[in-house]
Amino acid sequence: METFATYTIKSFKHDGHLHRMWLENWLVPEELLHPAHREQGMRVLINSQTKIVEADGKEWISRIPGVSFFIPGEWFNVVALMEEQGVRYYCNVASPPYVSGRVITYIDYDLDVIRLPAGDIYVVDQEEYERHKQVYHYPEIVDTKAKLGLQRLLTRVRGGLPPFGDDQVKQYYQAWLKRDSEG
Repeated sequence: METFATYTIKSFKHDGHLHRMWLENWLVPEELLHPAHREQGMRVLINSQTKIVEADGKEWISRIPGVSFFIPGEWFNVVALMEEQGVRYYCNVASPPYVSGRVITYIDYDLDVIRLPAGDIYVVDQEEYERHKQVYHYPEIVDTKAKLGLQRLLTRVRGGLPPFGDDQVKQYYQAWLKRDSEG
């Protein structure tokens, strides 16, 4: 029988300071992963009403359930937000995920891609990226990898490539809810 293990997700900035923490996220068991997700080694996590801690110590509870996708070696991660009007994808250009025990960490590089339920796609926070590039003295290799990550992410979003599949996102969430009702 598959079990959903709890993980913490920690986002940092380039200088090593904490950006944000999601305290309770449930890892989808490998046997429940879509074949394309399993093939790419994706870690898929679900959270709903989890406590989030900001860098300044402020705490709040998420209101919108999310399904997060971390792909080894990719300079981005994807969060599918289960909103009333449909699935909204919020994607972070970030370092590849690092997993230690039940903690997933990554460095957030500010550039974000948003895909709305209707399909509109936006790249946001480009000014913040440029500002932090100067403040944190991003090496050329980081700048190159972040920009390549953005391009690879946009290719997936525009092509509807994994993990951009609303049906699969909903299936993961339903499997988690079923687990929740049984447990």
